[in-house]
Amino acid sequence: MRELTQMKCVPCHGGVPPLSEIEVRELLPLIPEWEVVEREGIPQLERVFSFKNFVQALEFTNQVGEIAEDADHHPALLTEYGQVTVTWWTHAIKALHRNDFILAARTSELIANR
Repeated sequence: MRELTQMKCVPCHGGVPPLSEIEVRELLPLIPEWEVVEREGIPQLERVFSFKNFVQALEFTNQVGEIAEDADHHPALLTEYGQVTVTWWTHAIKALHRNDFILAARTSELIANR
C-alpha cells in the first residue's frame, strides 16, 4: 500500500484508457479490505470503515474530502452512525484508473495513522 500512497494522481479526462482486468487484479492486493463492486456496469473500489460514533465517522469523512480535493478526484461517501462507505472510481471514463487505487490507499492510510 505504501507504494501507492507515494504515487501522484494524474489528471484524468475522457478518452484515457481504463485499467484492464489484469491491472485491477494486480493492484487490488495492494489495498487490503477494498473490493471491486460493479454498479450500472461501472467497476468501483469500495470499503466500509467502522467507527465508535457519528462524530468519528464525520471526522473521517472530512479527512477523505480533503485528500479528494487535493487530488481533484472525488469519491462517493456515505456517512452513517458508526461507519463510512467510501467508493472510488473515475467518473470521466466510467471505469477504474490508477488514481482510484492511489486514493483508496491514501484513504486506508488515514485509518492506519489514527
